Amino acid sequence: VTGVQRVLFRSLNYNLGAVGQSNAVRQTQGQSQVARSALLPNASGYLAETLQQIDLGAEGVHINVPGLAIPTVVGPFNNIDLRGSLSQSIFNLSAWNNYRSSREVVRASQFAAQDAREMVVLAVCGTYLQVIATKERVKSAHAQLDTATALFQQTQQKRSVGLVPQIDVDRSEVEKLTQQQRVISLENEVAKEKIILARMTGLPPSDEYDLTDDVPFLAAPDLSFEDALKQAFEHRTDIKAAEAQIHAADRTLAAAHDERLPSITVSGNYGRIGTNPAQTQTTYEGAATLNIPIWQGGRTEGDITQAKATLAQRRAELEDTRNQVEADVRNAYLDLQAATSQVEVAKRNLHV
Repeated sequence: VTGVQRVLFRSLNYNLGAVGQSNAVRQTQGQSQVARSALLPNASGYLAETLQQIDLGAEGVHINVPGLAIPTVVGPFNNIDLRGSLSQSIFNLSAWNNYRSSREVVRASQFAAQDAREMVVLAVCGTYLQVIATKERVKSAHAQLDTATALFQQTQQKRSVGLVPQIDVDRSEVEKLTQQQRVISLENEVAKEKIILARMTGLPPSDEYDLTDDVPFLAAPDLSFEDALKQAFEHRTDIKAAEAQIHAADRTLAAAHDERLPSITVSGNYGRIGTNPAQTQTTYEGAATLNIPIWQGGRTEGDITQAKATLAQRRAELEDTRNQVEADVRNAYLDLQAATSQVEVAKRNLHV
């Protein structure tokens, strides 16, 4: 396993962006399960025992029968009830579309998590390469400092025998000090970039480490701008996440419209009731309910308005994401062209 692979493995497991999106996926999955529960049977059971004594007078009951003494306090008497209940939604389009919307939200969250992981890989690899490049600039600066130091010493020797004027000595000393300052600046830049890389990989900023791998240069693949843009539109996970959000908003709007439709629910319970466990009788109840919405105080209209606004917002976000993707591809092509030219110039300078 190379150093780059170890860095990527650690960053994908400890970087806050990747970890946060993974937890967001779990949250949306839980919300989807909650939405699905409205479509599945709901069963419950209970055991209740009641000991009660009633004051008839306090309840407003007054019975007067001549010649018969009727107590005003009744009880205490005992009651025990062991019962199970079950309810099931048979027809509820609003709940069904809400569940479909939650599934699309889960898909969007999964795409967003994948996009976050890809962004972490991009950022970590970029910083890793930046550290290596800056370290090489430090080596170059040290070589230039050695050259400037040797020239300064040589100029001092020539000055001591009267071959050059003092101004040449001063000029060579200024060059040496300039190169020293450049070395200090680049070494400070390397230290800062290593701190950034440590934070990306979940390491404490105070950890001392070094990069052991040198990444060889590889030419960019032969890919036209049009092909790259087409692949980006087809495979970029941020676009897929935005599209899934549109599907979710569309299902939410359908669920809001379906709030006006009737819904059917069946329910029932079965158990035993009596004065004590030895003296209980079986009782049960079954019911089917047809709920017809007539007026809900404007709630349905409010839900529809909100769902329409959300759908419009998601469509605008998709369009903005597509524009951002095109801008990313164009910027990458410009950077790639500039980098390729710089590599060619550096190779020519190496052989001159």
